[in-house]
Amino acid sequence: MAVIAQSHRPPPPAPAGTGALLPLRKFSFPALGTRCEVQFAAPGGEPQAAGFERAAVGWVTAFEAKYSRFKPASLVSRINAAAGRNWIEVDPEMEGLLTLCDTLHFMTQGVLDPTTLPLIRLWNYQAESPRVPAPAEIAAALALVGWKKIQRAPGKVFLPVAGMALDFGGFGKEYAVDLVAQLAVDHGIANVLVDFGHDLRALGPPPGRPAWHIGLEDPQKPGSAAGSIGVTGKGVASSGDYLRSFVADGKRYGHIIDPRTGWPVANGCSQATVIAGTCLQAGVLSTTAFVLGVSKGLEFIQACPGAEGLLLTGHTRAQTRGFFNYVATN
Repeated sequence: MAVIAQSHRPPPPAPAGTGALLPLRKFSFPALGTRCEVQFAAPGGEPQAAGFERAAVGWVTAFEAKYSRFKPASLVSRINAAAGRNWIEVDPEMEGLLTLCDTLHFMTQGVLDPTTLPLIRLWNYQAESPRVPAPAEIAAALALVGWKKIQRAPGKVFLPVAGMALDFGGFGKEYAVDLVAQLAVDHGIANVLVDFGHDLRALGPPPGRPAWHIGLEDPQKPGSAAGSIGVTGKGVASSGDYLRSFVADGKRYGHIIDPRTGWPVANGCSQATVIAGTCLQAGVLSTTAFVLGVSKGLEFIQACPGAEGLLLTGHTRAQTRGFFNYVATN
């Protein structure tokens, strides 16, 4: 779950004789289960800005319609409905996303598994009366999980066991952020901040500033910032379970499930924030680091060239060597 609060400071007045700064434009819309917001400067004026906005909203709408498990007519829903029965034909775009799943599953050593949905449904923190599943229920759900069980052939895919299900929620939003940032570039826009539920991609600086100013939410005081960073040319994402959880018999259970064990993560980590080259990379690294815990999580982030991270527990703060280079001082 991304938990970064974004803020932008208004630019200072332009120095005399330099001409007015480009205005910072903004549009927002609901999609992908969250609020999507884009801030940008359009040197080509209103026609360029309107064209980019139409393209961005149109692409995200089509992406959600095709890949969201919450859309009954989506390709993902059709694949899930055919589990244990039929192969489903897929186009080159879906082939590419399935290949991406292969890569992410391998890179994260199984921490990111797009077949974890049976466990997510079992540990339903949004239920009217959330409960801890019985060991037999967890074992049954675990038997339906495992990316390597997926069968693929050119132009088609098959989930071999009834009850198996795909969910791109572990990376889909971050993937969409990067695609919209690329759409901005394709429309001649070099200064943009794409923010989908606080998963971010920043290109160029905002008008009159050296970098985009991003507030980092305090897990102990949700809704308030515990600090901030300045970024440009980077993706930023956070993972944490302090907002989505339930309590049973005095014990708290978060919404992030470890597909290797079938249980919610409970390693003391409250938030993992990563700055990386893309939003997808930052999101995958932050989620994996959160699941691995502070020590192994930091090692995992540091093994990725150019990535920096910050991991928090209720009592400690640990960060990679270069994270301080992004911390804003004013």
